[in-house]
Amino acid sequence: MAEFNLTILHTNDFHSRIEPINKYDSNCSEKDDAAGKCLGGTARLETAIKERRASAENSILVDGGDQFQGSLFYTYYKGKAAAEFMNTLGYDAMTVGNHEFDDGPEVLRGFMDIVNFPVLLANADFSKEGKLIGVLKPTSIVERGGEKIGFIGLTPDDTHELSSPGKNVSFYDPIEAATKHVAELQEQGVNKIVVLSHSGYDVDKKIAAAVSGIDVIVGGHTNTYLSNTSDRAEGPYPTWIEGPDGKKAAIVSAYAYGKFLGELNVKFDDNGDVIEASGEPIIMDKNVAENEAIKARVAELAGPLDEIRTEVIGATTAAVDGDRKSCRARECEMGVLVADAMLAATKDQGVEIAITNGGGLRASIDAGEVTMGEALAVLPFQNTLATFDLQGKFIKDALESGLSQIEEGAGRFPQVAGLKFTFDASKPAGERVVEVTLADGSAIDADKVYKLATNNYVRNGGDGYKIFAAEGKNAYDYGPGLEFVLADYLKAQGGAYQPKLDGRITDATAK
Repeated sequence: MAEFNLTILHTNDFHSRIEPINKYDSNCSEKDDAAGKCLGGTARLETAIKERRASAENSILVDGGDQFQGSLFYTYYKGKAAAEFMNTLGYDAMTVGNHEFDDGPEVLRGFMDIVNFPVLLANADFSKEGKLIGVLKPTSIVERGGEKIGFIGLTPDDTHELSSPGKNVSFYDPIEAATKHVAELQEQGVNKIVVLSHSGYDVDKKIAAAVSGIDVIVGGHTNTYLSNTSDRAEGPYPTWIEGPDGKKAAIVSAYAYGKFLGELNVKFDDNGDVIEASGEPIIMDKNVAENEAIKARVAELAGPLDEIRTEVIGATTAAVDGDRKSCRARECEMGVLVADAMLAATKDQGVEIAITNGGGLRASIDAGEVTMGEALAVLPFQNTLATFDLQGKFIKDALESGLSQIEEGAGRFPQVAGLKFTFDASKPAGERVVEVTLADGSAIDADKVYKLATNNYVRNGGDGYKIFAAEGKNAYDYGPGLEFVLADYLKAQGGAYQPKLDGRITDATAK
């Protein structure tokens, strides 16, 4: 029996972190970088990838989606910088993440025209979108050591709510798509199948349990850290799930932001079945040297960005927690800060309530001086401040939508100002709001029309807030960018901002 060894190197949810990051997943200062406190960055990834490839019998490099969005490199260059560096690192395939659609099909197409590897998406119908037809493919095949390896790309089936794919692209069940395309690859004689799934860890487990023929799922979307050595991991690396055919698929994920390079070493038998698979995400810390040529190229591209991001906009007395595990599950310090900033910016317009999505908050801020670069790391999406009128009776419905996927860590969790609410996550979706009042404790008048502030994405129904689009009146979506709203609020503090939690959101199940 001839065995085939394959090393799968993988990244996911890189979010434009081309430069090194700090422990808050935000910009790392030159001082901290020199002190060895920084992590990740494309220059480190290149070194690690080259080293791991050199020691592997056969290897592939793949990405689980969401290369776009998250730093000024995306804001300024859109997909061009990501494409350049992914080509340099030598990726073999990636799947489309929901954020690859943030600027519509046109920017995604521009990215695909530059990269020299296939970008995949199987669970979408884009037959009416001319910019994607013939370029975006559901599957691809590479050969290593005379063996064929098939890739399938998946993305969230609610991407139409999470991003801006346009009216000509629709999404459907990833299980249905995976079942179809596994069979097609098998018909082409491919018996080693790797699914690149930007669907989230829980959905990946469901896919593995429902679809026969999958050997490995490289995950993304939920920034899941899998490990066999860390007590902070959400599961083992790999996570094994038995499929309908009795064979197990290996699920891997390597957190996010280039902090780790995933490495899974797989051994296949003659039939293409996995005999064993083992590995561990490799941390991209000071022990991984930066490739000097790439570091210089990053610095060159960073030139036009430096003037913007080095501007000091304020200070904080302590770190402001914007971690996704906080802001997508409960009141978080960054949610308080941003919602308060939104309310302050619109109070003179009569706005009484601000609601923003926890998933729109993408980084924490460390103590001390705050720069515009840090504000942009927290709020990278170029969303604008939006205002609209809404009857009081719909406010509870909006909060219910925001709480409907809390167990999945969905980005729709509501961070608020001008409101107080208690929720019970043990109740069914749609029945989780226990109580909601205005900030002063007074009742919301069901018939009264309130002025609300949010961001333009949420106001237009994004992240499940369809009720804002359907019932909101007199909407204005063209206020300043949220990053500038935050900057102005910090500038106006007259001193260092003190992070706080004041009980505006209460979890009834918390002890």
